[in-house]
Amino acid sequence: MKAASKSLILLFAKEKLLVIMGMMGFVLAAICAVYVALFGGIILPEGNVESAFSFNAAIAIFILSIAVLLQVSGLSPRGRKRIRWGFVFTVLIGYGIETIQHFRGINPRYTQVGTTTDVLFGTFFGIMSLVLITLTIIVAISFFRRRDEEQYPFLTLSIRYAFLSTMVSFAAGICMSVLQSRYTGAAGNFIVLHGLGFHALQTLPILGWLTEKAKIDSKRARVLIHVGSVSWMISILLIGIQTFLGRTIFEMSVLPILAVIALLGWLAALIVSFLDALKDNQALWINGKGYQ
Repeated sequence: MKAASKSLILLFAKEKLLVIMGMMGFVLAAICAVYVALFGGIILPEGNVESAFSFNAAIAIFILSIAVLLQVSGLSPRGRKRIRWGFVFTVLIGYGIETIQHFRGINPRYTQVGTTTDVLFGTFFGIMSLVLITLTIIVAISFFRRRDEEQYPFLTLSIRYAFLSTMVSFAAGICMSVLQSRYTGAAGNFIVLHGLGFHALQTLPILGWLTEKAKIDSKRARVLIHVGSVSWMISILLIGIQTFLGRTIFEMSVLPILAVIALLGWLAALIVSFLDALKDNQALWINGKGYQ
């Protein structure tokens, strides 16, 4: 486990530029959080610094995930360089428009009171979102095209599932752009579906990483990944249906309850994988081989 942690740090070290972008997002999120704590989140007429906080923190987590995944994507060094700078360009623009506009009291996407320039910034923001989607799809395709899976077969499988979930998140984002709002129906909120889909880039690869460290047989490892990943995707599907029906997922009804049960399926697979990895590394330590 110690060596595994070192390898993860090395992966971050190889993508210093993307890591800097991630850290920048956390700094901006912290600034927004301090402002909200001191003065409240609303800045008239349309600004909401809490939204800027959420956006900056979410993009920071996303870009750090990409920084790790890019190193095991199978893309050529030249391809990674292009993708890297593409992400840097779009993320910087996203941070700037989202944060500055909210602090100016302007909705960065769907302004109703801003100037023509603000509307153009909102349109440009939407275009940059499409660029971000395109870059992510290119990275995702590289994992589905890989044939040399001998080194990280289980991690690669979990990452494929993660990117499938991310596509659902992008679909939710497109719906918000078309509706010019995160809300639909009486109480539906696409932002929950959007966020949960993106978090698959953390929750599912960690499942694959643990099965790699556990040194268990291939069949058991694949079962754990399939069970955990499919459970996560079923949860997203159920939340998506609930949202399209215009209903909140925070109600005691059939679909939200089934979604929670599905998430418990992912959690169970994660716990089993963690215990398998822990047991394997404890055995190595007892035998005097140390952590690997």
